[in-house]
This record gives sequence, structure tokens and C-alpha cells, in this order.
Amino acid sequence: MSNDPKFTAAEWHRQQAVDLFNFTWTLIDNPDRTPTDDDLMIHSAHASRYHWSIAGNVVNYLRGDWQIAHVYTLLNLPERALHYAQLCLRQCEVNQIGDFDLAFADEAVARALACQGDFSEAERFYRLAEAAGHRIAEADDRELFFSDLIKPPWHGLK
Repeated sequence: MSNDPKFTAAEWHRQQAVDLFNFTWTLIDNPDRTPTDDDLMIHSAHASRYHWSIAGNVVNYLRGDWQIAHVYTLLNLPERALHYAQLCLRQCEVNQIGDFDLAFADEAVARALACQGDFSEAERFYRLAEAAGHRIAEADDRELFFSDLIKPPWHGLK
């Protein structure tokens, strides 16, 4: 933990969560990832989520679970991907969180199901994600969602 007295423990955990989340994205976006990078991507996504569990809120938790699902989908690990995608979606449902986060939760489930080879259910969740995406209130968030939705991996769904 930080020895800097300017930070509380919660602030330190929050900063770690943000830094690790962003670091995970650098690995996700790296087209030349090595197997070592893939392992690091898994570890950093989980570490970010851990720090959010200490210093975050339910939106941080579900976004962390979404990122973990995305990492596992990229790595073609469907069981793990589906577990975290469903966690993300369940948190949206239980906490009545819609908009941007619900669209991405449905997208995560769709990708994980496609990764698993369950294309009919993946298609159903893809359509739910599209519908939720159209309901995103902020135009910039809606544009971000739809630009991400068309990106791979879809593991044969599209």
C-alpha cells in the first residue's frame, strides 16, 4: 500500500483499480500480444476488479466483471467468459442498471455464448444488446457501444 499520507486506503485502491483497468485495455488493444501478455491481461483484469471491490460501487464491479468476460472471450475461454458476463448482467438486473451498462452486459453474454458455440442464444443476446444500445441516452456513449459491437471476436456468430 502507498506510504503517501495524501491518500486514504480507499483512494489508493481506487487508483490501482483505474490503472489496472486501463493497463488491461492496452493489452486488449495490442494485436501482437504474446502468451505472457495474455496471462498478464487476465491477472490485471482480475486485480482491477479486486481493487474495485474495496473502493468502488456496483457500477465499478459490473464494469470490472465485463472487462474480465471480454478478456476471457478474446482468449477463447468460454466457460470463464460466460461466468463473468452473467455476473455483469445479473448485477445490472438486480440493481436496475440500464443504459450503457446493460447494453454492454448483453453484449458480453452474446460474445461468451458465441465463444461457447451456442449461436442461437448468442444471437438472442446480440439482439438484446442492440436494442439496449439504441436506448443509451448519451449520443457519445451510444456511438462507443455500437463501434465496439462490430469489433471481433464473435467466434463465428457474424
